[in-house]
Amino acid sequence: MTDFPRLRSLGTLHRLALTLLCLVLAGGFAASASYLQIKVSGRDQVKGMSLDDVKGTYHGIRTRAPLLMALERNHPETLPAKDRETLIKWLNGSRITEDYDNPDLGDDAPAEIIARNCVSCHGRNSQDAQGRKLPLEFLDDVRAVAVSRDVSPNPVEAVVASTHAHAVSLATLSMLLCLLMACTRWRGGFTGLVLAVHGLGLVCDIGGWWLTRHHADLAALIVAGGVAYFATSGLLMLMVLAELWLPARDKA
Repeated sequence: MTDFPRLRSLGTLHRLALTLLCLVLAGGFAASASYLQIKVSGRDQVKGMSLDDVKGTYHGIRTRAPLLMALERNHPETLPAKDRETLIKWLNGSRITEDYDNPDLGDDAPAEIIARNCVSCHGRNSQDAQGRKLPLEFLDDVRAVAVSRDVSPNPVEAVVASTHAHAVSLATLSMLLCLLMACTRWRGGFTGLVLAVHGLGLVCDIGGWWLTRHHADLAALIVAGGVAYFATSGLLMLMVLAELWLPARDKA
């Protein structure tokens, strides 16, 4: 390790070039995070980014709407058969939001049926302790339990292509960061730990793509690995930049 040259000993223009490249790299990571948000967010058919988006991307999600299952279990028992049939037909259709309060449906609109038969228990001010936990007063309340999901995972060919692109490029980038760190004053145990977490994060992220295809709960491995990899990448780049511009000190 002591034979590696120090980045701080390079000429000003050389250090400036490395600084600019680090900034471009940081911008690339920011763009990757933004692309991930655009590409994956909502994959579970629910607004916003969540772990289910990752599960949907790599494993797929197949669930039936909780509201639909409750109706099929004959809950509530007091619901008229005609209203139950109307709600089941609505929940099995593709116009959950559009027909929820459709004025053309009159008293048969799902919002009207739910208001008549459900809100007395499933309301925020209800005396029913269990019902209060699942309010059905507004569209956002109902939509959270009204959507059945059948999300197919990315095809194997797409995951192979993504693995090929990311494994080669990111592993090469990480090796260069490791080499750059060897040319800094930051050579202690903390740096070694950061580098180890960095490598482990990449393995968990990319490896998790394949493991999650077989076990949906391993989507958490993708998230943990991705966060670890991005966070340590940022920290390593900051340490490189610090070495480039902090006052020089004697070699250890």
